[in-house]
Amino acid sequence: MRNPTVRLRRTAAVFVIGLAAALIAIAGRLTLAPARAADSNALWHVVHDLCVTDMKLRRGPAPCLAVDLQGGYAILKDIRGATQILLVPTVRLTGIESPRLLQPASPNYFDHAWNSRRFFERRTGVAVPRDDIALAINSRYARTQSQLHIHIDCVRPDVRDALRANENAIGYRWTDFPQALHNRRYRAMRVIGEDLGSRDPFKLLARGDPQAGADMQAETLAVIGETFPGGQPGFVLLSDRADLLRVDPASGEDLLDHSCAVLRPAAATGAAR
Repeated sequence: MRNPTVRLRRTAAVFVIGLAAALIAIAGRLTLAPARAADSNALWHVVHDLCVTDMKLRRGPAPCLAVDLQGGYAILKDIRGATQILLVPTVRLTGIESPRLLQPASPNYFDHAWNSRRFFERRTGVAVPRDDIALAINSRYARTQSQLHIHIDCVRPDVRDALRANENAIGYRWTDFPQALHNRRYRAMRVIGEDLGSRDPFKLLARGDPQAGADMQAETLAVIGETFPGGQPGFVLLSDRADLLRVDPASGEDLLDHSCAVLRPAAATGAAR
């Protein structure tokens, strides 16, 4: 006769395994399904139907802050935060996974976003050091809008400090960043220069990381201004990949701080180099 205790333990083990599998499945549906909004095309309608139309008819970008028809983008105040703005292409691009972003003649939207930071600075009322400015695009699984958009705002103070503390570990190729940022593990690389110029972060990620290039929809990208030793201006590029087991939808926007704490006197003084 079999021991009832053994049977009970086996039954309990099967139950635990089944429960774990169910939780993983639920996590997958919650984190690796595209984020939803009441109207995922709202951003596209605002930019295309209102801003671009107004610019063509009346030479005014309302309700956007700016529309560059030649450059192919608009700048729009985001509804969240006092300072956050968005760069939105004026052509239909769903997001980071759009193949058009990797075409040789595609605009460098991150460079346009960086060079549009004056609209962000107008919201802050002060000239913002490059080290305090961050740009980000979320993965397909962390966004709510079906039109590509790049967030422009302050960087989180802890992210800025972590980049400075580990800047020697950031090279010119993608490599694992040694410290977690907002409880996520990122890859990082450095780019030198006042602006990005022809260095397009989308292309640098797709060509520099074969896994990312094969499935860009799962990627998030952040570009953070940096001043390297010797006063050398540049950027730190950060990428993360959506991961079911880590419950990580890949939201680079999490590295931004929509309250702009880095601009408060205590944070600015404490982080001086």
